[in-house]
Amino acid sequence: MKVLVLGGDGFCGWPTSLYLSDKGHDVIIVDNMSRRKIDIELGVESLTPIRPMDERLQAWQEVGGRSIGFVDLDVATDFCELCELISREQPDAIVHFAEQRAAPYSMKSARTKNYTIRNNLCGTHNVLNAIVETGLDIHLVHLGTMGVYGYGTAGIPLPEGYQTVYFKKPDGSMQEREIIYPPDPGSVYHLTKTQDALMFQFYNKNDGVRITDLHQGIVWGTQTDQTTRDERLINRFDYDGDYGTVLNRFLMQAAVGYPLTVHGAGGQTRAFIHIRDTVECIRLAMENPPAAGDRVHILNQMAESHRLRDLAALISRLTGAEIRHVPNPRKEDEDNELIVKNEKFRSLGWEPVLLEEGLLDEIYNIAQKYSDRCDKNRIPCHSTWTRSHQPGIPEEQ
Repeated sequence: MKVLVLGGDGFCGWPTSLYLSDKGHDVIIVDNMSRRKIDIELGVESLTPIRPMDERLQAWQEVGGRSIGFVDLDVATDFCELCELISREQPDAIVHFAEQRAAPYSMKSARTKNYTIRNNLCGTHNVLNAIVETGLDIHLVHLGTMGVYGYGTAGIPLPEGYQTVYFKKPDGSMQEREIIYPPDPGSVYHLTKTQDALMFQFYNKNDGVRITDLHQGIVWGTQTDQTTRDERLINRFDYDGDYGTVLNRFLMQAAVGYPLTVHGAGGQTRAFIHIRDTVECIRLAMENPPAAGDRVHILNQMAESHRLRDLAALISRLTGAEIRHVPNPRKEDEDNELIVKNEKFRSLGWEPVLLEEGLLDEIYNIAQKYSDRCDKNRIPCHSTWTRSHQPGIPEEQ
């Protein structure tokens, strides 16, 4: 299959591009390198030294034996160019990672809130609009988030996107209907993902666009079989308070002798998935598209759930790291349960990688190897969720 990977330079997009190429698909990365520009803005770099795109692609040509195309394009602003690209390449599928992905960054300031809204919503709409305008039958695979469900589920199993509800009619009888599970976004980033879902429903209903929306848990791990073949292919490792994912951050903190920062009591339960499973789930979704006329396919892309204080205790036991509870910058419950259904991927034969002590060694070893690149001042999370914690003059919009 020919596939455009939008946002193919990012933490999930880069290993996915290599994985799909290695599986025989014809891959073209579309990216405006915005994630690297945000590194410059924040004054922090990936813990791992990620190479320029041309070096990455040359390395893959040498060790992978296949070429990956690259187009520098902003899908949120360059609509005509996006249409021309799709018309020219006529892909079978588009994998959409091209969104600002960090909840803390989205809540950092008025400017980052506005940027996240503009980038994410305009980007998703441009992709959908371009598919319709070109008249091609393209399967859109979108990387969403488990966060669209919210975390106040009180132990109710989260369905895969749709929920059966019952309405009481005037005559007293009950009518059954299946609706999108009520969204409960916890940040501006999550808000954009809930709006993505509404756009998918509309373009699927109105124009018959075939869409798969993947609600993914927190990604842990850094490397895949493809990114380990050459150091020039190494994946990015974010450790800062805006972009670092929690388990990777804990392991990095342990590697550099920094206390494990647990927000609040640490009773928040989150869904997790290894980066190797992320790329495999993308492949499975892409290769098993909805049939013509099907509604939007929604799959929960997660392997297991863990309470954050339990993860910190595990890392502390393995490494001897100190645990430090710090004020929680987010507006959320201190404790929650999280039960998630993920039968759809399992029905496709997926056997997820589960969190085991041996698998943590890879992340810890990478963190140790590149510990000299760590700026400890960037570890704390300074983005807060409420205006009362953000005094000062509003930034330029």
